[in-house]
Amino acid sequence: MSYDVIVIGGGPAGMFSAITAAERGLRVLLLEANDRLGKKLLITGKGRCNVTNDCTSQEVLQNIPRNGRFLYSAMENCPPSLVMAFFEDHGCALKTERGNRVFPVSDKSASILECLRNVMHRLQVKIQTARAQEILTNNGTVTGVRTTAGVFTAPAVILATGGVSYPTTGSTGDGYAMAKALGHTVIEPEGSLVPLETAGNTCQQMHGLSLRNVAVKLLDAKGKNLYKDFGELLFTHFGVSGPTALSASAHLKGEGCRLVIDLKPALDENKLNDRILRDLEVYKNRTMENALTDLLPRSMIPVVLDILSVPAALEANSFTKQQRRALLELLKGFPVDIVGKRPVAEAIITSGGIKVSEINPKTMESKLISGLYFAGEIIDCDAYTGGFNLQIAWATAFAAGSSLKNDD
Repeated sequence: MSYDVIVIGGGPAGMFSAITAAERGLRVLLLEANDRLGKKLLITGKGRCNVTNDCTSQEVLQNIPRNGRFLYSAMENCPPSLVMAFFEDHGCALKTERGNRVFPVSDKSASILECLRNVMHRLQVKIQTARAQEILTNNGTVTGVRTTAGVFTAPAVILATGGVSYPTTGSTGDGYAMAKALGHTVIEPEGSLVPLETAGNTCQQMHGLSLRNVAVKLLDAKGKNLYKDFGELLFTHFGVSGPTALSASAHLKGEGCRLVIDLKPALDENKLNDRILRDLEVYKNRTMENALTDLLPRSMIPVVLDILSVPAALEANSFTKQQRRALLELLKGFPVDIVGKRPVAEAIITSGGIKVSEINPKTMESKLISGLYFAGEIIDCDAYTGGFNLQIAWATAFAAGSSLKNDD
């Protein structure tokens, strides 16, 4: 019942920190409340697992809008290249796709989980199905963990319980309570990389429509640009989702925010005007509903005409210069008013968590409790989509696992 380190949480950060510690010859116990490891890992990247992003550590930091500077040391010591080499060296072949996103060649998250499990088995990491209830300390130093399966002793604990997104996978916020009980400050968790709810029913009318290669800007109530992106956007029954909307959610501030979509980013206004004129000429004897079929997805046409107050049955040869100008402006700046975020339970990642000023950025050790370490989403850091959040998990786990002392 006595170990060198106890890792609480069997997600990516927990498993990787357990492996890193075990590679140093330490006796490691991994506690997982679920009946199996990596439940959330299995659903990441739509079940394909976007392992990391094939870029430099500096580029990773540029994609972390919240407390990126805190991660500088951890990311330098465990860059994406190290993570990729780990999986490749242990028999899990990887591939790089658009946006430098890295996936297993199998396109299955289970391949990543199986690789981690195999390495832990080889390194004799003890896996215990039990819920941690309390981190035990004596005079400000970790002594063990009280669990539903009894008390386990160790001079070090790595807390890697994740956030509160996808609670059905076990992210129930237990780690926050245990850290708070030891005096740590928890920044109130909220959803990040979460779909956005919109005003009115404009988006709902286009429910299921996915747009590719669009440019989006998130503006605050005063029109200040909070974030811009390029990529995919999905209209849903509640508003907008897809990679660009999810990343924009990390920058949502206050009320009155608006998402502005450039539907034709490859065309400047002059070229777009020429394109509209050409289509109007081709379809001059047809209705506007038909005249826009080459320019817009079919489900978007009624919405655009409604916003412009143009009857669908209007003949293209009756479309005025003023209406053409209004159409051009709408195509270059389609407005979507944001009401707020979807519930945190629907978020891919949690924003908030253990306050970074209370953690040593080089070792991930608590500045308040000796022998207590943090790894992964429980820390108040979050990034954009593209494999960057898992990269945070690997890097912080590596920092924590590497910092443990082997007294043998």
